[in-house]
Parts: sequence; structure tokens; C-alpha cells
Amino acid sequence: MIKHIVMWKLKDHAEGADRAANAAELKRRLDGCAGIVPGMLKFEVALAQPGLEATYDAVLYSEFESKEALEAYAAHPTHKAVIPFIASVREGRQCMDFEV
Repeated sequence: MIKHIVMWKLKDHAEGADRAANAAELKRRLDGCAGIVPGMLKFEVALAQPGLEATYDAVLYSEFESKEALEAYAAHPTHKAVIPFIASVREGRQCMDFEV
């Protein structure tokens, strides 16, 4: 199994909206990627919660049964359609894939 974790720090303002609005839109768009390929076992998008410690604004936690399933997700048109928006609103990104 492959775990795929991505965190984003968002710009204060981008795409005509503030950080909170862009975080909500990022989550909405990424939530649309859940279940788009066979072998996706888990897919969860969460936003930083007020009052709790967070150095990033959004996180994706996902699990795939294989490297091939993760690659299929990365290449899927629904996923590819989300990338330009995220790229335009993000200040930073961290990613880690690991096998368990």
C-alpha cells in the first residue's frame, strides 16, 4: 500500500479571494477526486481549524493499493483539472509518498 500525503500553505489573496475562501474551494475541488480510480483506498481532505496548531492550511491524506493506482490518480483528468487552481493559490507545498 502507498500512502500519499500533501500539505498546502495558501497565499493571503489569490484568484480574487482570500485564504479562507480559497481553502474552501481547494477542498471542494479535491473532494471531487475521491474514488476516481480503482485502487484508491482512502481519500480525505482537511482544512486547518481555528484554535488548533497548524503550519499549513490544507492537507490531503490518501491511500492507494499500489504505486500504479497512485500513478493512475495523478494522471486522471479530474485530478489534472484541479492542479491549475491549486498552483495559483498556493504559497507552498509539501508531499510525501511512502509504502507500508
